[in-house]
Amino acid sequence: MDSQILQLAESLGEKLQRLGWKVTAAESCTGGAIAAAITSAAGASAWFEGSVVSYADRIKRDFLGVDRKDLEEFGAVSEAVVRQMAVGVLNRLDANLAVAVSGIAGPDGGSEEKPVGTVWIGWAHGEGQEPVQADARLLHFEGNRAQIQSQTVIEALRGMLEIAELHCKR
Repeated sequence: MDSQILQLAESLGEKLQRLGWKVTAAESCTGGAIAAAITSAAGASAWFEGSVVSYADRIKRDFLGVDRKDLEEFGAVSEAVVRQMAVGVLNRLDANLAVAVSGIAGPDGGSEEKPVGTVWIGWAHGEGQEPVQADARLLHFEGNRAQIQSQTVIEALRGMLEIAELHCKR
């Protein structure tokens, strides 16, 4: 495990424990690497609910509740889809904070519009009666498949950590 990834996971765990929050993930292009990063941190069972590897569009639709029309119109690698994935896994696995990733890790599968390295990351969070808030970010990574996946994991963890830190300051 990359030391930067482990450090991010451990920091995330500390913040989540302070908040009393649980975290979850919906992963496509990372294939479970976010869950592996989180569970590399000792004590993760206290704050990690689980993860869904939703590689197929059918899983995104049927399990996470992603709208079929959005998948058809925008594709799996899109803002609309990762936002819905994040909200879907947050609600499905009864967590306070969720991340969702969908991208093109390569070496094939890219297009002029969405080249290899294109990744959308979405985050959703909510606490108690607070309405769920969702945000998403488009990123473009360089490198081979493993490097793109690793960079995606880092940014997914950073985004969750930012949200947790903001809530710790409240």
